[in-house]
Parts: sequence; structure tokens; C-alpha cells
Amino acid sequence: MKKRCFITTALALLFFSTAIAQDFNENSEKWAKGWTNFTPNKTDYPDADETLPNIISDHTYLGNDKVYLLSGNVYVTNGASLTIEEGTVIRCDDKNPANLIITKGAKLIAAGSRAYPIVFTSNKASKSRNSGDWGGIIVAGSGKVNTVTGNGTIDGNFNPQYAVYGGNLEHEETVILRFVRIEFSGNTTNGSNGLSLYGIGTSSIVKDVMVSYSGKDSYNIQGGKNNIQNLISHKAQGNDYQFSEGFSGILKNVIAIRHPFINSPQGSYAIKVNGYNKDLGYIRPENVTDITITHATLVNLSDKSNYQHTNAAILSSNAAKTYIHNSKISGFSDVVKFDNTYTSLALMQDAFMMDNSFFNIHGEGVSSNNKTINGTSDILKYNRFTKSFVSVNDLFKDPKNTIVPKFQLKQSLNAYMVMQ
Repeated sequence: MKKRCFITTALALLFFSTAIAQDFNENSEKWAKGWTNFTPNKTDYPDADETLPNIISDHTYLGNDKVYLLSGNVYVTNGASLTIEEGTVIRCDDKNPANLIITKGAKLIAAGSRAYPIVFTSNKASKSRNSGDWGGIIVAGSGKVNTVTGNGTIDGNFNPQYAVYGGNLEHEETVILRFVRIEFSGNTTNGSNGLSLYGIGTSSIVKDVMVSYSGKDSYNIQGGKNNIQNLISHKAQGNDYQFSEGFSGILKNVIAIRHPFINSPQGSYAIKVNGYNKDLGYIRPENVTDITITHATLVNLSDKSNYQHTNAAILSSNAAKTYIHNSKISGFSDVVKFDNTYTSLALMQDAFMMDNSFFNIHGEGVSSNNKTINGTSDILKYNRFTKSFVSVNDLFKDPKNTIVPKFQLKQSLNAYMVMQ
């Protein structure tokens, strides 16, 4: 891969130079200020004025002069566009768990603003909302998907007529999401995640999105190609970010905030990268899932009394490829865990790279299902790390701030060790 060849060649000259080094003592989360909500259970939202129909087959506009109720499965079909005005609130039914499904060929345009974000939230009253109160937002695109058939069926119990995704429209514009909050989604009954993107094209825009208290994954992205920016996952029970089926893209400014006591029974990760879907197979081995993540903050709010309940920050499975740059990882057992598809150190080094980053973990750093592989710590070369595990409140400036958490390091980056 050209990207990795270039980076490998440049490592010796560029690591920790002032030209590329990130200042981890600077507040790099300023982009999250003004539109986010880290205490959504305390927020009072107006009651719904109007219930959306379960089939939207014509171009539809939702103005912010009303509050809408999403109940059951609401499908946008027939190539229609659903446009949502900035500042609009959509209450989502918990008794008949709501899902918004943008079917193949249709479009969702939800462009909020910093001052007036669009909010999808539980229909329950404040202080009574829970993870998984409702389903989530699902977008089925026509972009390329690395499966045997070149398409797939969206996860969950949905009408098969509307559940197909994938195709050859690599540059399709399926969705525009700007300044959108998705709260208390991820219902486990129908298998929904907070935001699911299937086979989206390069012209789609996903930027400034926050998913809070998801009962499943916050973000599930399968197939397609896109560059995404300014994402937040807050206290998900499932994975914060999951990628599969040959998705390719660059993600910039990514935050995952986990708690050691909030996990799925199967175990949860900040980032889970599947090279391919084992159930659907793949036909292009050169196009397994390949992501680049830069300026990520992956934090488990653990301390020395509970850190033993944490997993690795990243799970790499089924030959996936991942590059992490200029990022912070803290509070987990390890930086990355590899499944048994990585049968040698060379395969691991080809599949995973992290540079100019910082980590604070309580394990060895790299975990593998293949226990016979030696030298795995070399994968984390050229990154700074703590000599021993540091509790979250001792490491960061204000990690539990209810307005916008602040993850600047209390000490200078030079106070920490460098692996080389």
C-alpha cells in the first residue's frame, strides 16, 4: 500500500519533530464546543407535535417550528429526500422502538448548525432515559461493498424490500449530517446501532455528529468510502466505532469516552475494525477494510480501582488495516488486540501502525490471540507512553467536565517515555 510505504520511509526523519508533533497539552477538543450535550438525561425537550408516517416516499421537509415523533420503522423510499432544518428535535418512541431507515436511492439531509443542532432523542422524560430506548439512524447507500455479491442486507429485523445496500456508485451522495446529536439509541431488540452507514459514497458528508448512551455500537460503518470528521461517542455499551466490509476512509477528530462498567457482554472496544464480514465473504483481498484515524482521543474513564474491567482500545480482526496518527489512548488494558487471522509479526506490522501518539494502559500494549508471536511491542514504536498506569483524573486536565471534557495532559509530553 502506497500510504504505508511512504510513512515507513519517513519515520526516522519525522517522528516527534516540531513540524508534525501534536501538542497534547493544548485543548484539541474546541471543535466540540457549543453543539454537544454530555448530560442529555438532564435536558428537557418539548413534547412531540406530529408523528411521522412509516413510509416517506415523497420529498419531505421537517421545520424546526414543530417537534416530531418517530415511532416504529420509518422508511424513506422511492428516491425521496428527507430534509431536516437546523434546531429540529425528533423524539423517538421507546414503546414501539423507532428507527429511521434511508433506503437505497433515497437521501437524508440533516444540516444543523453549532448554535442550533438537530437532536434525535428518547421520548421518555428527563432523568428517566436509558441506553437503547429506541433504534437508530440507518443509511443504505449504493457505494462499493467488499462482499461476494457486492451488496448486503442491513442488520436487524427490517422489511427485506428496503434493507438492501451496496452497488457501484462510489461517489454517491446519500447523506448529509452536520451538527447532529443522537441520544439513547441502540436498541438491542431489533439490532440497531446509533448511526449505521452502509455503502455510503465519497460525496456524502458526515461531520459534527455525537452519539450518546447507545445500547449497541455508536457508529457502525460497513462498506463504502468516505472521509469523516468531528465524531463523538459517549458512554456506549457496544463499540464506539465499528468498521467492516471494505470501508475505506480517513477519520479526523474522533472522540470515544467509555466507562469501565459500561460494556456489552461480548466485550466492547473504542474501535473495532473487521477486514471483511465472515458471513458474507469477500472477493477483493486488496480491498479489506482500511482506515486512517488522526487526532483521536480514546479514553476509558478508569482509575486504579476499576481498570481491570477494561479491554483493549482497538480490536483488529479479519486482516483489517489501521493507521493511527497524532492520537491519545488512555485507560484501556492495551492499545490493540489482534485476532487469529494475524499469524505473524510481519502481518501485524503491515496491518497496524501508530505514530506520534500517546498511550496510558495497564497491560503489555499489544494483545494477540496467537500467543506464540514475539516482539509485538515493536508495533508501538515511536509513541510516548506512561511508565505505569495513571488514573484518568491524574492524567488529564478535566476529563469529566459536563460541558466539554478536557483531555489535555497535565504534564508536558516530554515527561513521558518514548518507545523506539
